[in-house]
Amino acid sequence: MSEKKIKVKIITHEKVVFDGEADEIYAKGYEGSFGILPDHTPFMSALAIGVTKIVNDNVATYFSTIGGILQFMNNEAVILSEDAENGNNIDLAIAKAEKEKEEARFVNPQTLKEIQQTDKALAIAISRFKAASSEM
Repeated sequence: MSEKKIKVKIITHEKVVFDGEADEIYAKGYEGSFGILPDHTPFMSALAIGVTKIVNDNVATYFSTIGGILQFMNNEAVILSEDAENGNNIDLAIAKAEKEKEEARFVNPQTLKEIQQTDKALAIAISRFKAASSEM
């Protein structure tokens, strides 16, 4: 593993959720999941609702990230997200119950608006559950 680190910030409208270093970052974009290592080519990506994994010194931390943008340049990554939570701060039992509730609601939406709302709510519930479960 390289001695170089990536400076990472995960920011929402309300707070800085994470400010630290990483050896690796994994996130979910609209074109699929991707990973970043030190000295990666600069880029920017829109993020889908999903899990962002930050690995530092072989310890992985999982974050539920609700969309946003990831910008990477000069070994600095900034994630601006609508909402984000550290998986360690999410109650797994509550997240599982929320996921199951949204899965049940998703079975029979009536209107396009209901489909869109249920789809987003289910994606958020799954993201929170996966982050709390320490999985991507």
